Amino acid sequence: MKKVVTGNYAVSWGARLARAQVIAAYPITPQTSIIEKLATFCADGEMEARFIKVESEHSAMAACIGASAAGARAFTATSGQGLLLMHEVVHWAAGARLPIVMGVVNRAIGPGWNIWTDQNDTLSQRDTGWLQFYCETNQEVLDTTIQAVKIAETVFLPAMVVLDAFLLSHTSEPVDIPDQAEVDAFLPPYRPELKLDLDDPRAFGALVLPSDYMEMRYKIQKAMERAVGVAEAVDHEWGERFGRSWGLVERYRLDDAEIALVTSGTVTGTSRVVVDELRDKGLKIGLLKVRMFRPFPHEKVRQALAGIEKVAVIDRNISFGDSGVFAQEVRAALYRADKRPPVFDFVTGLGGRDIVPATIREIVDYTVAHDAPVEEFTWIGVKK
Repeated sequence: MKKVVTGNYAVSWGARLARAQVIAAYPITPQTSIIEKLATFCADGEMEARFIKVESEHSAMAACIGASAAGARAFTATSGQGLLLMHEVVHWAAGARLPIVMGVVNRAIGPGWNIWTDQNDTLSQRDTGWLQFYCETNQEVLDTTIQAVKIAETVFLPAMVVLDAFLLSHTSEPVDIPDQAEVDAFLPPYRPELKLDLDDPRAFGALVLPSDYMEMRYKIQKAMERAVGVAEAVDHEWGERFGRSWGLVERYRLDDAEIALVTSGTVTGTSRVVVDELRDKGLKIGLLKVRMFRPFPHEKVRQALAGIEKVAVIDRNISFGDSGVFAQEVRAALYRADKRPPVFDFVTGLGGRDIVPATIREIVDYTVAHDAPVEEFTWIGVKK
């Protein structure tokens, strides 16, 4: 069926269709309506799940950890400062190899206090061992939420489904909501072999000596590497069943391009419009959208950018003391390429500042005018 829903409600529908069994909830703007909708589903009997109201985001993740360790399909959602409060147990969920799925609405980090979008909250968690997917549309949000559950439960790692505050979270779009029976055929029940079980007692989370700890981290890394192929296969299966797929990355008008924009999230749609406009004016430009950020699809990025003369990365984030985070990853991926194009990094749109077509045209004009970056990155739109 088709429904006009916000990005937040798309997350809620995804969790419902995935048959989440335990939902731990703590409200924080702009995520709150995700858990409100899930609470309504549970209260109205439309969803068979245990809804746990907790006193903080740290407790929300702790509750999900307990539920997942006991063999339940666990889900939560958060934003900004709430994700930062979770940080300790975010590490724990990955280290314990628990396939929790969490919707995260990107929200700028304070101070100054800000509820609008940028990516620093989720990107500050990039080394925790969580899968991360960045969505462009509400349809992609719903589909990715369901896909993330299957991927997470295949490789036994938790996953974040990430969407922009307000630009998606509170913006309504038509979304195709699949039939429950069809989703059930795609996503079987979660039945882990190892779990907390009174009839088969085991120990979890024990002290690990130096003789064993490193091997546990090795296995997490191997699971991350495996997740690239698993995510691709799951997305392909989704496409076969439901008629749409999203890819780990998306190429747009790159076949004969000399310049490539690299984007993530909602800025991608605006960038496509500018690419089409500049193509009509004779500029050979294309676009690469990065949907999967962790694990980073290095080979996909290298292949997509092969033969490109200049790469311009639009970063809605800043790693203080270095540059934008997506540019760091793109540079690292291209290091092993036969030909390494210069990577221009543009930091813009922080704290929810609009990235409009004129912003992107300014980025392209700068890239065209320079043979190589003048600095590690360039601020766009800063009032000086």
